[in-house]
Amino acid sequence: MKKIEIITRPYKTEDVKQALTAVGVKGMTAGEVKGFGRQRGHKEIYRGAEYQVDFVPKVKIEVVVSDELAPKVVQAAREAALTGEVGDGKIFISPVDEVVRIRTGETGDDAI
Repeated sequence: MKKIEIITRPYKTEDVKQALTAVGVKGMTAGEVKGFGRQRGHKEIYRGAEYQVDFVPKVKIEVVVSDELAPKVVQAAREAALTGEVGDGKIFISPVDEVVRIRTGETGDDAI
């Protein structure tokens, strides 16, 4: 199993969600996060004063999928989140040793 974390622009969240659902993802977790990478934030002007905004708003979508589905999920997420501009985000893929469904006690792929 793989845990796939997708960091993307907030307005791309719905596109990514639809793409993941289309390739067979049955559940996901999403939350608002802030961060920066090469983009290094941006400058804004408020009431005539310029200030640096280091942390840019992003959305983090997490899914756990079978090893077989992982490449399709990564490709679908990348295509859905892509704008071609700096700050499109990142996709992190990590191995998952075990999953347990709390309600039933199911484990492994059955618990996903």
